[in-house]
Amino acid sequence: QVQLVESGGGLVQSGGSLRLSCTASGSILSFNVMGWYRQAPGKEREMVARGAPRGPIIYNDSVKGRFTASRDNAKNTVYLQMNNLKPEDTAVYYCNYRDVSGRRNLEVWGQGTLVTVSS
Repeated sequence: QVQLVESGGGLVQSGGSLRLSCTASGSILSFNVMGWYRQAPGKEREMVARGAPRGPIIYNDSVKGRFTASRDNAKNTVYLQMNNLKPEDTAVYYCNYRDVSGRRNLEVWGQGTLVTVSS
């Protein structure tokens, strides 16, 4: 089993910043991908950023240059630094863990943290 705990959401003015954190615990396999997804009201869930422990971070084009994701592998924690936030960034942000080793096909979602950006 893997557990994810998210934090960092909140209310911010347009142009402001927030940093999200997600810590994984439990039976974490070495070959995994962790990332951030978001779902805005009335919209489908979309990938924001994701990456393997030593791999590159892949970003949704809509957040490139504004958001920075990082991994602290020693802490099994991923972060999402969100700068220059826009109202359209308002969404519930979910941390995601998935196995990519082939030994197991586990996928786990965090509880979600709400980010609200006011205009």
